[in-house]
Amino acid sequence: MDEPLLIYEKSVAGRRGCTLPVTTRDDVEILAAIPEKYRRRADAGLPEVTEGEAMRHFIGLSVKNHHIDKGFYPLGSCTMKYNPKLNDVAASLPDFTEHHPLAPCSSAQGILQLMWELSAFLSEISGFPSISLQPVAGAHGEFAGLLIMRAFHLSRNEARTKVIIPDSAHGTNPASVASVGFSAVQVKSNDMGVIAPEAVAAVMDDNVAGIMMTNPNTLGIFETHVKQIADIVHARGGLLYMDGANLNANMGIFRPADVGFDVMHFNLHKTLSTPHGGGGPGAGAVGVTRELDKFLPRPVLEKDADGKLFFNYDRPDSIGRLHSFYGNFANLVRAYAYVRTLGGAGLRRVSENAVINANYLKALLCDDYDLPYKTHCMHEFVISGSRQKKYGVKTLDISKRLLDFGVHPPTNYFPLIVPEAMMIEPTETESKETLDQFAMIMKQIAREAEENPEVVTSAPHNTPVRRLDEVSAARNLDVRYEG
Repeated sequence: MDEPLLIYEKSVAGRRGCTLPVTTRDDVEILAAIPEKYRRRADAGLPEVTEGEAMRHFIGLSVKNHHIDKGFYPLGSCTMKYNPKLNDVAASLPDFTEHHPLAPCSSAQGILQLMWELSAFLSEISGFPSISLQPVAGAHGEFAGLLIMRAFHLSRNEARTKVIIPDSAHGTNPASVASVGFSAVQVKSNDMGVIAPEAVAAVMDDNVAGIMMTNPNTLGIFETHVKQIADIVHARGGLLYMDGANLNANMGIFRPADVGFDVMHFNLHKTLSTPHGGGGPGAGAVGVTRELDKFLPRPVLEKDADGKLFFNYDRPDSIGRLHSFYGNFANLVRAYAYVRTLGGAGLRRVSENAVINANYLKALLCDDYDLPYKTHCMHEFVISGSRQKKYGVKTLDISKRLLDFGVHPPTNYFPLIVPEAMMIEPTETESKETLDQFAMIMKQIAREAEENPEVVTSAPHNTPVRRLDEVSAARNLDVRYEG
């Protein structure tokens, strides 16, 4: 069968798929203000098609892509859960989308009240009394938290240069540490997949600014010794940073500040409902102890004597502004709507169901794939394709084969401490039937790896695009159609 025509190939002169507004004098004046070198000198060459053809084009692109509304997306550590559309409706309200970011605080009291209440919710979830909503991604939150740690030590005339990072920490931690000017000191997990206090004590000295931990870690295992580790680090003047990437396992159950963490970031775009993936948009709020409050990014939302909310820029010890205006506000609205819809009991139920789903799926797969850590997991778990590799089938091949069944692959080859790793996070929003179906597919692929490995190593077979040379695709981008 012939390939379907692309939208450019369907173009017929004179056809229209939209109606443009009438040009006004203001439009002409705006266009006249554009410098000559930035003006288009030739027609853009856009296809001329009907509205129906334009809609089919964009729907066709959507169908070719995989997304959480289309199918199961068990991407470990990324918490790709279904995002309620109610929250998108809230974020699209005109009073939010049309309010100018340079408007005075006096005209934005409702918006500021939402941010004030969201900060209070995050304080309750985490135990941290002070919250900044300014960072716009998880890594941006890490950057902010590490800047706060550095500012804290500099305020005590201590130029500490090292940060301890477990080998089971979130993947962005080493890069964030380097971006702030620290050097990373790695500590290894023990046979149970957690960090032993003795391992931290062995590298903790007066030149260590602190430790970054992900809890649960990227193996999906809860760090049971965190209180002892906190005592060791604090005794030498260091701070504890918690990467909040896996907060979906903790809400209403474990509050990081209660066991000694000093700083953490939230991934609002993962835990509290914003479509995640594709590079954004994100929201990486940061929580800190009272002692670290003065270092938060400015401006800080506060109330005046009359109870009016305002942004306070008079923060001499602040690490400074990290983002223009105040972050990705629509993400804050979605997070607020998510929390208000579920309430405290609902958020705990989210975490409980996420943990149940992960342990159920792990139990279904442990006979067909190697399970490096057999302990009870939290919201995600890691299996290994080492057994399948003996037949010439790598983890990458297994993931490519999953695409044939309409399932997005789990995270591959991370954490690095597990060979042929597959990190699987089903989240709380998936039904038992979906988990059973995924397990059945994984079991089939395991059989194929043993009985007919060519089927797996040559996959995918029925996707719009077959297996790519991913290195070349990243280096030689093809982003323009040329007929």
